[in-house]
Amino acid sequence: MASSGVVAAGHPLTAEAAADVLRSGGNAFDAAIAGFFMACVAEPVLASLGGGGFMVAREAAGRIRVFDFFTQTPAARIPVAELDFHPVTVDFGSAQQEFHIGLGACAAPGCVRGAFAVHRCLGKMPMRELVQPAVCAARRGVQINALQAYIFNIVAPIYMTESARPVFAGRRNPDHIAEAGESLSFVHLADTIERLAADGDDLFYRGEIADRVARICAEGGGHLRRCDLAAYRVAVREPLAIRYHRASLFTNPPPSAGGLLIAFGLSLLREADLAKLNTGSYEYLRLLTEVMLQTSAARAESLVGPPAECGQSEPISLLTESYLERYRAGVLNHWRAFRGTTHISVMDGDGNIATTTVSNGEGCGEIVPDTGVMLNNMLGEEDVNPAGFHRWLPNQRMSSMMAPTVAVCDDGRIIATGSGGSNRIRTALLQVLINLIDFGMDVDTAVRQPRVHIEEHVLNIEGGADPAAVDRLTAEFPHHRLFETVNLFFGGAHTVVRESGGASCGAGDPRRGGVCVTLP
Repeated sequence: MASSGVVAAGHPLTAEAAADVLRSGGNAFDAAIAGFFMACVAEPVLASLGGGGFMVAREAAGRIRVFDFFTQTPAARIPVAELDFHPVTVDFGSAQQEFHIGLGACAAPGCVRGAFAVHRCLGKMPMRELVQPAVCAARRGVQINALQAYIFNIVAPIYMTESARPVFAGRRNPDHIAEAGESLSFVHLADTIERLAADGDDLFYRGEIADRVARICAEGGGHLRRCDLAAYRVAVREPLAIRYHRASLFTNPPPSAGGLLIAFGLSLLREADLAKLNTGSYEYLRLLTEVMLQTSAARAESLVGPPAECGQSEPISLLTESYLERYRAGVLNHWRAFRGTTHISVMDGDGNIATTTVSNGEGCGEIVPDTGVMLNNMLGEEDVNPAGFHRWLPNQRMSSMMAPTVAVCDDGRIIATGSGGSNRIRTALLQVLINLIDFGMDVDTAVRQPRVHIEEHVLNIEGGADPAAVDRLTAEFPHHRLFETVNLFFGGAHTVVRESGGASCGAGDPRRGGVCVTLP
């Protein structure tokens, strides 16, 4: 009998691949794996076999585990002078940003190991069946939609390198990246995925693909060697668990920072009665901005993230009551004077939940020969290298803002969510969870609600907020940006909910092409 369930993801093909697995009797974990492989085809800037990620897996019986398959720093560094590591400037229209790419920006990828580890532990269907939709789509070709074309245009300097141009150049104009309406096929990637399903993940980490990665890095200025891939392991962790008002939350634990910072922000609000506030009011939006400011300050003080070169050190426990109280007082009593990531949330009819976030950074601009796999640029990402470039400790799991999260509410509802969006992940999820838990919004309204984000004292406000509230906020924050409508800058929180009566529903975030498929 086919399982019922719900899927929320960032592309129609990604969501349908996962939903088809549920229809065929697979569970949520099978569906998430199928969705991931399809995302590598349909959302190629956001998902790649060459990247890393996390899954929070909740089994029907209630056991929750976190599968950490994020990137790992290499075992040894080569001299900076020998590195292929260089900046590129990408144009967001309203702003420009510098990213660092090249083989020297690539860390050991974990996505392939992660997909196979989840499958061995929790899957039901054969891997060959799970990857078949992605293989067929890659060979047939995928038509580029408006969102993917926009993303392609932003990262064109990375995806039009000598290595990547043959794959991503437009068919109508080979001198430019592919445009909306064009179709791209990925024959080498299809072959790679098909071979992985047949031969297993050792092909990537100990076999022919590992050899190719090691060779291009040795010859082209990358740190990675064969031993880095052979030694890669998926870490299975207990989730970070907190109580927040009328719910128990389970999210990504350290060494990643995102889940911890979301937990910190929500913990600051434990004594606040948000239900008495209007979601669009100045009072509520100002409270949110202060929580974000206090969370950023706490992160800076506690050095959440990978340790500096001076050595390993335990971060201050952000969730101890004495530490929280210092920052809670700042929230309640005083006011202070685009990353390449995608997410898939799945629930099946038996009660299993898989909420999965994956990232390739922006990609390093290099495709492993004859594989169709773009390698990541995590060693060139400022967000996950807070101590500075080239200062990472060898052989360490890298930190991340990715925070797939499950919330079990006292009223019987279960929420699964996660987001892309770099530093905006934690603020996007914070707001979606508050909307669902405190304000009791339906999932579609909770996801679509206008968001705010503050970073380096620049306040970003999404279109749709109350104009009077916006005027008061911007008067306090001279450095601000106003967005006319919802915008992918504010993340993509693809979210699913099982109501207390057993019905499933969900919402794909429109900011990032979100799609929801609900099965009867």
